Amino acid sequence: MDRRTAVGVSAAALAGSVKSAAATTTSHSFPGDVEPRGTVGRLERLPSLDLESRQDFLTSFRKLTDRALNAACATRTNELFKAKGIDPNSDPDIKTIIDIVKDDPLIQTSVRTWVSCQQMTWQDLFDYYRSKPDVFLAELERADRAGPGTMELNPGLNIPDYAKHEIHIQPGGYVGDEFTGHVYHYGTNNFYKGGNDQDEVQIKLAASVPPPRDGKVMRILEMGCSTGQMTVALKQRFPNAEVWGIDVGGPLIRYAHMRGADLGVDVNFAQRLAEDTKFPAGHFDIVTNYILFHEVPATVANQIVREAHRILRPGGVFFPIDFYTGGNKVSKNAYAKFRHYWDHRWNNEVWWNEYENLDMPATMRQAGFDVDMNGPAAWLGTTNILGTKLA
Repeated sequence: MDRRTAVGVSAAALAGSVKSAAATTTSHSFPGDVEPRGTVGRLERLPSLDLESRQDFLTSFRKLTDRALNAACATRTNELFKAKGIDPNSDPDIKTIIDIVKDDPLIQTSVRTWVSCQQMTWQDLFDYYRSKPDVFLAELERADRAGPGTMELNPGLNIPDYAKHEIHIQPGGYVGDEFTGHVYHYGTNNFYKGGNDQDEVQIKLAASVPPPRDGKVMRILEMGCSTGQMTVALKQRFPNAEVWGIDVGGPLIRYAHMRGADLGVDVNFAQRLAEDTKFPAGHFDIVTNYILFHEVPATVANQIVREAHRILRPGGVFFPIDFYTGGNKVSKNAYAKFRHYWDHRWNNEVWWNEYENLDMPATMRQAGFDVDMNGPAAWLGTTNILGTKLA
């Protein structure tokens, strides 16, 4: 990175901090809520200016790696393939791709900088919250008893092996650290490169979820809800419905409930498995999820789809949202395949390859759903797959 680019990134981070400070408001939605620096809209500011400044820098650095550097690497890969007389769009196998790009300094710099940004993002947040455990654990304990909404933790839950790895190289993964929820929330704000500080993505997704054809929406479930941003948005869209979010990660559920209480939204969170929700048959009108299926093995994905069918009432809808539910296809381009490979290999996307080979429409039909390939657009593509439980 040259000096001009480095200064520009730092200046952008500083400007972001100043803008955030100017827009700060204060909110205390439950007794004992800890907000030393107030909130900006829906986002509780990070408790330290130093921490916020470092995270702003890392977000700006991620923009550089994801955009300018990534585009340059795509061009370089195409050039390398053409120099070898190979069409980069001919679906080359991964061994061929690695052999061609492995010694290129630009491409390998891109991989290293992206992974380093990821590592620094997580570690910076963990170091801060772990340095003040009494303060933030006490806040969680106070939120556990707060409302509106309910929370259910299951410390005796048998965590499946597939969920125990350090997904996205987040230390402890989703289940192994008390501050997983805090770190996941602010870390994923970094992933969205500053474009989701107000839950913009989840609010848009919630707005895209279609109601059943009869218009009846009394109960909604989000599977794999993580920190509950979409769960809260679903409740705000359907205020008269009983809304639930479930996740295998107890720390995520605790944080989701705390944030729901902080926002004053009546949502229910439970630590449960998507493939074994424990809800009664025919209980929900809508079941949805966001980027869940690429994080589980194909066998579990099949179980989750069957469970969604079981807990939906006749006429209820299943609306899964993920990378390949919106009509976009698995890329055959060399650089795109390389990106997916190193995301799988170095960012602990353990189940990515299985997900790419998952036939979601067939899986849903086998579970008993009537499948519409042209449901409302939700995330990627102009449509999204929609399943309806037949009467």
